[in-house]
Amino acid sequence: MAMEVTQVLLNAQSVDSTARKHAEENLKQFQEQNLPGFALALSGELANNDKPVDSRKLAGLILKNALDAKEHHRRLELTQRWLSLDGAVKAQVKGYLLQTLFSPVADARSTASQVIAKIASIELPHNQWPELISSLLTNIHQFQPHVKQATLDTLGFLCEEVAADVVDQDQVNKILTAVVQGMTAGEGAAEVRLAATRALHNALGFAQVNFSNDLERDYIMRVVCEATLSPDVKIRQAAFECLVSISSMYYEKLASYMQDIFSITAKAVREDEEPVALQAIELWSSICDEEIDILDDYGSDLTADSEVTCLYFIKQALPALVPMLLETLLKQEEDQDQDEGAWNLSMAGGTCLGLVARTVGDDIVPLVMPFIQENIDKPDWRRREAATYAFGSILEGPSPDKLTDIVKHALHFMLAALMKDQNNHVKDTTAWTLGRIFEFLHGSAMEAPVITRENCQQILTVLLHSMKDAPNVAEKACGALYFLAQGYEDAGAGSPLSPFFLDIVQALLAVTHREDAGESRLRTAAYETLNEVVRCSTDETALTLHKTLEAPEKQGELQGLLCGCLQVIIQKIGSAEPSKHAFLQYADQMMDLFLRVFVSRNATYLPGFYPYLEKGLQNFEEYQVCSITVGVVGDLCRALEDQILPFCDGIMTQILKDLSSSQLHRSVKPPIFEKYLIYAMPMLQSAADLTVHVPTGDEEMLEFTNQLRNGILEAYSGILQGFKSSAKAQLLIPYAPHILQYLDSLYMEKDMDEVVTKTAIGLLGDLADTLGRSVAALIGQSVAGKDFLNECLSSGDHLIQESADWAKLAVGRAISG
Repeated sequence: MAMEVTQVLLNAQSVDSTARKHAEENLKQFQEQNLPGFALALSGELANNDKPVDSRKLAGLILKNALDAKEHHRRLELTQRWLSLDGAVKAQVKGYLLQTLFSPVADARSTASQVIAKIASIELPHNQWPELISSLLTNIHQFQPHVKQATLDTLGFLCEEVAADVVDQDQVNKILTAVVQGMTAGEGAAEVRLAATRALHNALGFAQVNFSNDLERDYIMRVVCEATLSPDVKIRQAAFECLVSISSMYYEKLASYMQDIFSITAKAVREDEEPVALQAIELWSSICDEEIDILDDYGSDLTADSEVTCLYFIKQALPALVPMLLETLLKQEEDQDQDEGAWNLSMAGGTCLGLVARTVGDDIVPLVMPFIQENIDKPDWRRREAATYAFGSILEGPSPDKLTDIVKHALHFMLAALMKDQNNHVKDTTAWTLGRIFEFLHGSAMEAPVITRENCQQILTVLLHSMKDAPNVAEKACGALYFLAQGYEDAGAGSPLSPFFLDIVQALLAVTHREDAGESRLRTAAYETLNEVVRCSTDETALTLHKTLEAPEKQGELQGLLCGCLQVIIQKIGSAEPSKHAFLQYADQMMDLFLRVFVSRNATYLPGFYPYLEKGLQNFEEYQVCSITVGVVGDLCRALEDQILPFCDGIMTQILKDLSSSQLHRSVKPPIFEKYLIYAMPMLQSAADLTVHVPTGDEEMLEFTNQLRNGILEAYSGILQGFKSSAKAQLLIPYAPHILQYLDSLYMEKDMDEVVTKTAIGLLGDLADTLGRSVAALIGQSVAGKDFLNECLSSGDHLIQESADWAKLAVGRAISG
């Protein structure tokens, strides 16, 4: 390349569009025409501490992208291109990368670590670069902390990228020795110990031979256990993550360490910060998983001579483990029931308690019942909720004989609590616990039924009442009703639910029409329960639905039921000969009702019909089906107008997947989608306007709004990418001003999180890349095209930087084009 690569890399980031475009073209041409020189130039730039940070960072990014890709076929192509390079060239490039591990610039070291691991994943399977691991190990023994850290990071990435059978045992031994020594307290530098601990986590899959050796295993376990007591919280968390993986990979080797493991986990759960305590609980959950799998697979066939052995660690630890887990149940968070993604100490402890119950069965009941009895009616809501949560957690695992009498006595109390307790958390957990009772202790197989004809009506009354409660409580009540109905699946005409069938249906439909039904999965739960109630009903009961539907203009809300339950109704009454004939008598009338629904401009049927739309949009292989489905979406948009809006998120998500799919026939893309822009884009614009401003100090609302923002930005990007290189792209030009105004507004609000920031700057690039000169002036006048882009270019987040680098190139092309 007849030019100085540093200047080209800097020009590729220049505000001068002409210089930038020229630099990009030169780099592309350089890569295509002289890959060896290209790789040498970039790796040399990355390694040179005298070069500007900006040129080094971009050199590393471009080199990384030249070695790997998300698409499988592209990744294979890049791998083959690298392998075909001259050995001397590859050796020089790799030398530069190893040299970069010594750099004082953290970003350069980090990029080099990842590129080294990527090259190793390509070369080691082909018996190339045999000296790599020795070179890395030399660094650890000789140099400054930042070099040790970078080297350990590289070893960790290497173990993550490379299959275990590619590295011979002698090298595995050396890697493990270096990593474990890097974890010891004598190392001093916390960043080195953290890198070593994370590296060990990735290297555990290589250590089968070492864990079979008592002395080596003892040494590794001692160092890991010591790391759980480090003053640095990140090291403690990483050490427990190692123990979680060890408990899964090397369960059969844990016996001599269990006393120490219990001591350090108990200390972490009771005293440490939540991220560490959560991993400590996860360790016990992992051991439960192992023992459950062994007992499920072998059960009574287990003997001393069995190939797989259950060591019954959970049973042995039970007297101390259960009290520790019960303590965690009292550490609830105030708003955990409203946050679907919540995960805290109480929830982790309850989940682990449930796994313990599945592992040991009846033995857990006498250890938990005193806690329940002591706290179930305490004034403190935390104690009532914890007791209820404990009760619900142990209902799967113990035998019905052990639980039936307890549950019979508790049922009345639970129903009263669900009706009368003043605390939302308590009611939420109570409804969940009732669902667990109906799931595991109800049905035709129960010799001594907990649910009887006498108490069934009371249960129904409470559940239907609770379906009017707060969304999180109502969702759990729907779930309880689901399992209550399921338990009567084989009851036939004798089902105690039959007299109340239409009342149940009407109550569930009322739930789906609640204004807050979108919260806590409530609407979804109601429809799932509705389908299950119909599926488990008698043939005669299901047929009574038709009488309710004969006048849909008077029973409009039942149109949703008609379509939502169509499949289960037909399966139910059309599968048995006695009811099939009766069903056929109504077939013509039902078809007539269906047609009325479809011309009524009423969207209540869509929740039931939507899954079929989604399947059609996902049918890439039979693209004609996908094309027809897109046409149906358009017809629905025209017929229903704004009533289609609640379903637009799902429809648009799937259509955008279609547009970006390499599997879908191109005839289904822009020529079809152009008809629906007039519906999709205004919907996105309206949604965008609602997400610009968030009240100051409302962290929950900000988190929720950022999720919405990200979805909107991704939708815009998907549309732009779908129309790229299409003659129809000009259809998007009228929407460009609003997109840029949205980006400007988000930037001015200064409250985007990292994910939204990355997606937003990526959208700026997509806009420039797809519409080019048509939007160049608009971008030049926008805040997003200047201040926002520059801020992202200098971000400390490398993902944002990468998106900004690409956006800068795309904007430059648009302005200079």
